[in-house]
Amino acid sequence: MGILSKIFHKIFPSSHPEAAPPPASGAPSMQRAETPAPAPTAAAAAATVDVEAILNAKAAQAGQPLNWRTSIVDLLKLLDLDSSLAARKELAQELHYSGDGSDSAAMNVWLHQQVMKKLAENGGTVPAELRD
Repeated sequence: MGILSKIFHKIFPSSHPEAAPPPASGAPSMQRAETPAPAPTAAAAAATVDVEAILNAKAAQAGQPLNWRTSIVDLLKLLDLDSSLAARKELAQELHYSGDGSDSAAMNVWLHQQVMKKLAENGGTVPAELRD
């Protein structure tokens, strides 16, 4: 499971399609023969998740100040995920970061923006100022 999937799993409820674990590599091939799921409908799109409310609630219980709104490191810590430089570089690779990997400050800003955009694209309600 990639880091972005882990982020989705921590934020989206288990019933949300993005939070569902990927199929095991040893899954029977019959599952793959099933017809593909239809494209999301308006009803599925209506089942959004208030990302800001979830993260604010987690921050209130964190026991330490974590600025998840601007810091990818704090966001990962809030979600109890690895926030090390190596983990962030892995996330950057997963999200196809094309900038200088040695400039961690620029990469961190980009990562935070991309994660917020991905959350919004996948059914999360994210304030506009966090997606830009």
